[in-house]
Amino acid sequence: MAGDLRQRAMDVRTQAYAPYSKFKVGAALRGANGEVYVGCNVENAAYPQGTCAEAGAIAAMVAAGETVIKEVYVIAGSAIPVPPCGGCRQKLAEFSAGDVPVTMATVNGTEQHTTLSKLLPGAFDAGFLEG
Repeated sequence: MAGDLRQRAMDVRTQAYAPYSKFKVGAALRGANGEVYVGCNVENAAYPQGTCAEAGAIAAMVAAGETVIKEVYVIAGSAIPVPPCGGCRQKLAEFSAGDVPVTMATVNGTEQHTTLSKLLPGAFDAGFLEG
């Protein structure tokens, strides 16, 4: 099933807006409903104001009314697979169970497979907010 996610992430990666770093990233998420949501990184001259590909895909998913991620695929034009940044790991954890598969890939076909809980052990969640 990850094959369709790979293709969707590859396709959206070409739309990334990365004029400063030239580092384009694409992400594809499968929701509980089976739909695939995509996002690409969007840079800004004020670097902290950019948006990661994973965050864009999450926003598209939520905008479509879905709130559960069942699978994650992230692809970049790097020599080795690049994991989601710390902030995106936390964003993914908001909508995913720990056993959700995460595939990190390069455009040349190298893949690394893991789970969300391995990427973000001890994730902060809503349970900590209960009094």
